[in-house]
Amino acid sequence: MRVIVAILGVALFGAAKLPVEHAISETHRQLHFCAVDLNLDLREQTGQLGFIAALSGFRSLVADALFLQAHVAWERTEWARVLLLFRRITTLQPRALLFWDMAAWHMAWNASTAALNDRAQPRLALRIKAQREYFQLGKDFLERGIRNNPDRPQLYDALARLYRDKYGDHEHAAELYAKAALLPDAPGYEKRFAAYELALCPGRERDAYADLQALYKSSEKERFPTLLRRLKELEIKLEIPPDERIPD
Repeated sequence: MRVIVAILGVALFGAAKLPVEHAISETHRQLHFCAVDLNLDLREQTGQLGFIAALSGFRSLVADALFLQAHVAWERTEWARVLLLFRRITTLQPRALLFWDMAAWHMAWNASTAALNDRAQPRLALRIKAQREYFQLGKDFLERGIRNNPDRPQLYDALARLYRDKYGDHEHAAELYAKAALLPDAPGYEKRFAAYELALCPGRERDAYADLQALYKSSEKERFPTLLRRLKELEIKLEIPPDERIPD
């Protein structure tokens, strides 16, 4: 009889907590919260300490400790270790924007510059190849960060800057700035930057001119020197009639 009562108690408890667990899972899904899968891949990505942290619920503390180690590795220009540590950090804390942004910055800006200027490698072609590999690593961090945080504008903005500054890809940069501008709490400059980049895309000048004109007419606060310069350049390129151009 005691066994039957115990089994019934467990069954009732399980049935009672199912709606609560479903509600929590639905909330996590709506917030784009990616749970950490407790498998061998996680063990390989985070190391023993990180895996124990994931099991015990102390991911945040361990990620912060690893972040400090990554900072020290950066000061020592130990790029392979910086990469390893940030892979572990972002795996443990996929909703922390700072970690994705810093990881991309270290790879696409710091490590890539170090690779290009590496005096130990006499061949320029190999230095450029290493530089581009670091660009790609930074891009990968930001793309994975966006997948984990699709509702936040900061990483779209960072990826747009990477396309603009490292790849010279103004079309992708314009697209990403425009996506960032549509998200809650997006900075006001995102729309301007999207139009600036679009103005540099061959064949998209007419679209860029329309966007810049709309910004110009929306408020005097939008009439920044760069916006005025881009408008005047497009007026000449598109042969806008003099009476339709903005005042000098």
